[in-house]
Amino acid sequence: MPSDQIIVQGIEFYAYHGVPDAEQQIGHRYRVDIVADIDLREAGRTDDLQYTVSYGDLARLAIQIGTSRQTRLLETLAEQMCAAILERFPRIQRVELTLAKRLPPTGTITELAGVKITRERQSDADTATDSEGGRSAR
Repeated sequence: MPSDQIIVQGIEFYAYHGVPDAEQQIGHRYRVDIVADIDLREAGRTDDLQYTVSYGDLARLAIQIGTSRQTRLLETLAEQMCAAILERFPRIQRVELTLAKRLPPTGTITELAGVKITRERQSDADTATDSEGGRSAR
């Protein structure tokens, strides 16, 4: 498989995730960066969108997941986003997702704090594998 990638960086949304009740009530700005491994040869040869994935569709899906659910942990939200991307876009074989909270309440001056996870499509459509080889249900 070629090492082609679709990259969408700086997707932002406002939502109510966090462990403390205050974070769940006040909310925060979040940033998502997505790197999706996908074979882009046919799209490059044909100039046809059907052989790729729209940047806008990736961004809208991340925002929809981020704003329609409430989680305590960024790890949980990132896992849900990766699972949704792999489920909705069968051409994507692997997704690396960085999810960060802007200006988090750390007691320090911190621009971003977050997580970065990588999930891969497996031949079994009901599971995804993390970068360490562990399996997780989608």
